[in-house]
Amino acid sequence: GLLSVIQKLKGSSEQELRIVLLGLDNAGKTTLLKRLASEEVSTITPTQGFNIKSVHSHGLKLNVWDIGGQRSIRPYWKKYLGSTDLLIYVIDSADQKRFEETGQELAELTEEESLTGVPLLVFANKQDLVTAAPADEIAEGLNLHTYRDREWQIQACSALSGEGVQDGMNWISTQIMNRKK
Repeated sequence: GLLSVIQKLKGSSEQELRIVLLGLDNAGKTTLLKRLASEEVSTITPTQGFNIKSVHSHGLKLNVWDIGGQRSIRPYWKKYLGSTDLLIYVIDSADQKRFEETGQELAELTEEESLTGVPLLVFANKQDLVTAAPADEIAEGLNLHTYRDREWQIQACSALSGEGVQDGMNWISTQIMNRKK
């Protein structure tokens, strides 16, 4: 399957990728990271600083940096962006009063020189909540269609249930495969 194709392309050694996982506080970044690492997601505490986990997916070793999203931490985000292969940005789809704030943060991030051309996966998280905005509306509000300097994808998901998370991971593996061509 896909794993054997990836292994043929890159030889026997596992390719390592650096992924930075960002978003506002309470967006679900740590829950998403724990879901990716097949860990228990029932008790999550706010991230003070950062978490790093190595996740194996599609024959790739993903070194995922989950950096806290509190306002006091955000100015330090850019210190973690060097050598980033992919940016995952998580949005709380049910917290519509913070859409403008999260949109501004994402826009500033994508202007960082160290992220020029870096693929962007936006997880529209918390789709299991009745107040969640659909992913296409969030994409429109974030003006993702104006991002011409990079590949991007918005993926509806629930980090809590895991729904939609694998679809995002599949998109990541496609990006890596396309880069190798």
